[in-house]
Amino acid sequence: MHIPDGYLSPQTFVPLYGVSFIFWTVSLKKIKQELSAKYIPYIAMAAAFSFLIMMFNVPIPGGTTGHAVGGGIIAILLGPWAAVLAISVVLIIQALVFGDGGITAMGANCFNMAVVMPFVSYGVFKLIGGSAKGGLRFYAGAFLAGYIGLSAAAILTGVEFGIQPMIASGPDGRPLYAPYPLSIAVPAMAIEHMLVFGIVEGLATALILKYFVKHEAELVYAMKEA
Repeated sequence: MHIPDGYLSPQTFVPLYGVSFIFWTVSLKKIKQELSAKYIPYIAMAAAFSFLIMMFNVPIPGGTTGHAVGGGIIAILLGPWAAVLAISVVLIIQALVFGDGGITAMGANCFNMAVVMPFVSYGVFKLIGGSAKGGLRFYAGAFLAGYIGLSAAAILTGVEFGIQPMIASGPDGRPLYAPYPLSIAVPAMAIEHMLVFGIVEGLATALILKYFVKHEAELVYAMKEA
């Protein structure tokens, strides 16, 4: 889902930079209010995990990649606001140091993977898992949190690609940025993530949560909010 430079128009990437900046600002305030200093190492470890899992990139037709993110489990363990910060840091480092994702598209990449995914995943987990602290419903909620969160981010990325021909074309009608319409961009992003990477994300979310519930349940943010 790392969008490179040249695929999004300024009409798209500038507003998404602004929205991401708002979430970065709020996340810093929320973390100071809600999490104690002992959670800082866990945020760092969450960022490292997200960085590692996102390194397994598979090219997808249309100019982007498919991969898991780790946003679901980070949101469940540390809260969605902490996930915003952890994953954003990873995406910024990947763009600036490794060239994975464009500089102009950094706001869009952060919005898709560090904002939309954690909040969708957390909402799904709370909706399905409810106040349970174990059992089938609880872990099904974890799996679906990762699966749906990643799928939502992928579909949103496809939408951002697909609207480019409609909002940014030359005098001759040729697209100036991503050339594929919604009918191509959205399925290209959705199918890969729903059939492969979403399942990986869901399984990782459920299995890692199971470990923490068994060994360090007091650290699981979503269980404190139950």
